[in-house]
Amino acid sequence: MTEVVTIQKFDDIATICIDNPPVNAAGHAMRKGVVDALDTLEADPAVKAIALYCAGRTFVAGADIREFGKPSQPPVLPDVCNRLEASSKPIVAILHGTALGGGLEVALCCHARVGITGSKVGLPEVNLGLLPGSGGTIRLPRVADTATTIKMITGGAPISAEDALKHGIIDRLEDGDPAQVAVAMAKELRDGKLKARVTRDLLVNLSADKMSAARSKFEALGSKGVVALRALRAIEGATKLVNEGLAAERALFIEALASDEHHGLKHAFFAERAVANIPEAKEPPREIKTAGVIGGGTMGSGIATSMLLAGIPVTVIEMAEDRVAFAVKTITGNLQGAVKRGKLSQQAFDATVAKLTVTTDMNSLSDVDLVIEAVFESMEVKHEVFAKLDAVCKTGAILASNTSYLNIDEIAKAVTRPQDVIGLHFFSPAHVMRLLEVVVAGKTAPDVVATGFALAKRLRKVAVRAGVCDGFIGNRILAHYARSTGYMMMDGADYEQIDNALVGFGAAMGPFTVGDLSGLDIGWAERKRRAPLRPAEERYVGVADKICEAGDFGRKTGKGYYVYWPDGSKTKNPDVAQFIADEQAERGITPRSFTDKEIVDRYITAMIVECARVVEEGIALRPIDVDAVFLFGYGFPRHRGGPLCYADKIGAQTLVARINTYAKDDAYYWRVPAMLQKMADDGTTFADLNKER
Repeated sequence: MTEVVTIQKFDDIATICIDNPPVNAAGHAMRKGVVDALDTLEADPAVKAIALYCAGRTFVAGADIREFGKPSQPPVLPDVCNRLEASSKPIVAILHGTALGGGLEVALCCHARVGITGSKVGLPEVNLGLLPGSGGTIRLPRVADTATTIKMITGGAPISAEDALKHGIIDRLEDGDPAQVAVAMAKELRDGKLKARVTRDLLVNLSADKMSAARSKFEALGSKGVVALRALRAIEGATKLVNEGLAAERALFIEALASDEHHGLKHAFFAERAVANIPEAKEPPREIKTAGVIGGGTMGSGIATSMLLAGIPVTVIEMAEDRVAFAVKTITGNLQGAVKRGKLSQQAFDATVAKLTVTTDMNSLSDVDLVIEAVFESMEVKHEVFAKLDAVCKTGAILASNTSYLNIDEIAKAVTRPQDVIGLHFFSPAHVMRLLEVVVAGKTAPDVVATGFALAKRLRKVAVRAGVCDGFIGNRILAHYARSTGYMMMDGADYEQIDNALVGFGAAMGPFTVGDLSGLDIGWAERKRRAPLRPAEERYVGVADKICEAGDFGRKTGKGYYVYWPDGSKTKNPDVAQFIADEQAERGITPRSFTDKEIVDRYITAMIVECARVVEEGIALRPIDVDAVFLFGYGFPRHRGGPLCYADKIGAQTLVARINTYAKDDAYYWRVPAMLQKMADDGTTFADLNKER
């Protein structure tokens, strides 16, 4: 027995306490400790009942991430669970905090389960491309109904202890300290007042109709449904003899461990943590007690909302009195949305709104700790705003720009304190989207960078450090690979087919649908800005410009690439076909057909090409930073792990061969990055670069 697990005796009652901070993960010491404790207590004839509980803030909250990817040391968790279930002494599990994954599986193997009020239970393995591998898919259907089983195992979201009681997962709900409740419940188990339910002895009554409906739902999701479908196959094993079902579940779990989905989702899981490892990480951040936002439009209001939800008082500056009411309405509407979704109580809403000030008086920012500018994308306008902030804001205040493309070094030239200037690039809607690009200019002070990351954590966002270039990480890469879709459209691929092919790959929406949603006028303005910088050799597709010139900007006008009808449906805009045909004729293009695979290959390869250049130039610190940007800001399919994680799956040699083939038609656009060529030559990967940096 190890110090992670301890035994206490109270006459004929015994408790097993797991103390493996911070989350009592089911690591080797915990597993061995529980088995050793059971051996000891079963050998003691005086012990009549046992309670299993955890010290600290939670019950066992899942596997130990430090053991991910390493060979398991015996006893493995399935053996621990079987040992608990087979105990000759009745055992009650006391659940507090969160009982997740292996933690809930441990509880299901005990002979009774008692939840502490406020606790949650769940089986989140699907979020890592896995399925419960220690009996969860076999035992949960024996205590819960089919709908609850399917929802918990294929959805991964935890449920409250109250819901767990309602659905039969736990037997009772109690208040109090877990150690005290453990003794009391063990006595009740001993006396028969708390009924023992040995899970393997319970009947399974899976609804064939509900299982079939779930299967159809996940099959329709294509690649995004693979993980859930594998989990459904495991649940079906609950109808077999218990040992046979457990063996089938374990085989599927091992299959999942080797799957591309697990590799991608595990990479995404670690990406969220890896991006916080920056050169400035050890710098103490500046304190942010109050903040200002310049501009109360959609983006500015979203940023203000995000700040308010984090408890930061915000002053929003609008340029005209008639815009003040609009900003107030937008921000309060965002907060009311949080109330409707159950994220904010009415009382908290009232307190949050009280922290909002909207005014035209720039001097009201004189004492704030941070100002984020969210005005029109014009360097002239940015210079004007920052010059005013330089005059108004106190010494040490951070002056941030939410620009999507513009050079932060140039913006910093408008102030006398460039060390306090940084880019904080939020993604719309800012109070919903998780990504925050922290753009570090040449003179940005290290503690200002650290503050940007601390702020992101406070706002529950994923911060990624970016260098200065046109578009930073995400928008620079987007500007490049988006051209590939225009090129394919001009060469004969139907743009609706392009959308559908990429949705099949796992994207939430196709690129043309996304353009309509965000507003085609935004890209139009950016193309006009970049027009003087466009190289003569670059192929240009003007179809989107023609759509905008016709006054069609996408959803906001009811028409873009698609026509949006009042009933929520959409059809292709018939004008676009003529725009394409005219341009094809003008440029002498003979259209050809494309397969869905060719569309996906070209699109993803174009993305990877520019991702590699961004890493090569040091705009992103590591490949995993680029992956995080696309996972949390651009909807890259999470189960693919990110573009550079997916690039390793394709292989550098294959990518180089593709690029060289595509270059026969367009040598300017399709060029092999030096980094990718080196990888193809020496057999290294982007994963190797993540380890080096």
